[in-house]
Amino acid sequence: MPRPAECVPAVLDPVADLAPGPSLTGADGPAGPLRSRLAMLAATFSETPLVRIEDENVDLYAKLEYCNPNGSSKDRSAFWILKGAIERGEITTGTTVVESSSGNFAISMAAFCRSLGIGFVPVIDPNCNQLTEAYLGIMCDRVEKVTERDASGGYLTTRLDRVKELRTEYQDVYWPNQYANEDALLAHYEMTGGELCAALPRIDYVFLGVSTGGTIAGVSRRIKEAHPGAVVVAVDAAGSAIFGQPPQARLLPGLGSSLVPPLCDRALVDDVVIVPEPAAVQGCLDLVRKHGLYAGGSTGSVYAAIGHYFGRRPATGPRPTVAFLCADRGTAYAETVYDAGWVARSFAGRPAPADWPGATPLPSAL
Repeated sequence: MPRPAECVPAVLDPVADLAPGPSLTGADGPAGPLRSRLAMLAATFSETPLVRIEDENVDLYAKLEYCNPNGSSKDRSAFWILKGAIERGEITTGTTVVESSSGNFAISMAAFCRSLGIGFVPVIDPNCNQLTEAYLGIMCDRVEKVTERDASGGYLTTRLDRVKELRTEYQDVYWPNQYANEDALLAHYEMTGGELCAALPRIDYVFLGVSTGGTIAGVSRRIKEAHPGAVVVAVDAAGSAIFGQPPQARLLPGLGSSLVPPLCDRALVDDVVIVPEPAAVQGCLDLVRKHGLYAGGSTGSVYAAIGHYFGRRPATGPRPTVAFLCADRGTAYAETVYDAGWVARSFAGRPAPADWPGATPLPSAL
């Protein structure tokens, strides 16, 4: 099925425009048999569109990262991680990749590893969307699902413990460790951040969701190089431990963490907004109703954060230029965020604070 017109920008050179990074040319070394397939994957990438959307307070631009090959910003970090590992000889044709993911990174890895002809075992948990879990079951020969909560009330530590166990089961195994892998930072420094800087001659604010840290670390560093005065606002979920909150159980995947990912230490952050999950749901519904952007939970969080931020501190002087990422589509959230019954059951007695725009009454589905 062809991608929507909004997702058909100029095509990147399949190799040169993904540089810098190890060369894909030549056939020598342990990565030789994988090189042509890696170049094929590179050819599926193009610049993601940047669209202006109406806003009362700011000049607001949304970068549609859901137009990546498998539908999310995680495609970029997953590809760059695989590319670097193959070129360094850490992945060969006999390697099995094992990684913990609550959703999009697993989807990206599953698709790319299948195309490369190497094994991939995702470790997921009950917060994984049903659609994502079904997709992984099709793409992967083995899917591991943990069900025991860790001390924080979430599943991250349990997933990582299972990854550690699985790594002892395979003779040739590669763990991407997306929470600390420098290639994840480089992917978003070179691609996402580079495209934003090329497209916008002025950036006053950029709002970035935080989970594993690769996106905010890479984009923030690229933005600060080109626009030293830009304000980088990190958006985290209530109940996430990244910025010092006590970790708590969360319902929406894609944003936040019960541990502080090492890559977050590389991010250049000026301010932080913590978003309650009901407000994230409302952000999703506002985006689709007002602008026709059908996005996932983390994007709803970021959009809600922008409204909250400038509602509390109106900009003075010229209207600021503000950018954010639409990290993935809302398709995988059709039975959660966009389902009135699920919202009512999940957030009964848990409305967002009254000072969050649109948080009262509790969101209803479309």
